Amino acid sequence: MCSHPEREGAALGRAAGESRVTPRPGTSNTGAMTVDRQAPQASWNRTRGHLDAARVHLTDLSDIDLSATDEFLEHNELGLAFDCLVDFGDDLDLPLAFWEHLDQAAREMRLYSDALHKPHLTAADLCRRYVAAASEQN
Repeated sequence: MCSHPEREGAALGRAAGESRVTPRPGTSNTGAMTVDRQAPQASWNRTRGHLDAARVHLTDLSDIDLSATDEFLEHNELGLAFDCLVDFGDDLDLPLAFWEHLDQAAREMRLYSDALHKPHLTAADLCRRYVAAASEQN
């Protein structure tokens, strides 16, 4: 069920630790870079927390193979992990809490507002439909 294509070299031809961008002398603003990196990191942490919380609803199910989802989470591929979790949820009768965590992850990743051609939109819309349906039942 939720598999991914094989990867062709993680470094894309770069040596470990080698950067794509060569900074010009006198142009770095490390203080601004630290602040700029803190906001995305905090967002990733919140998203990861929601995805982990949704994943918990699947851990006790015997027929579910979470290895691809776990690999995506391990490599910080949060959008792909989201897609896997939505695929699993679409096939199972999971509680509202599962969908609410995925809904929060989608909002954190801004999947609902992305352009229509983005592949995550389908999974995000499916998540939104499940949250709405489950909310009506409660």
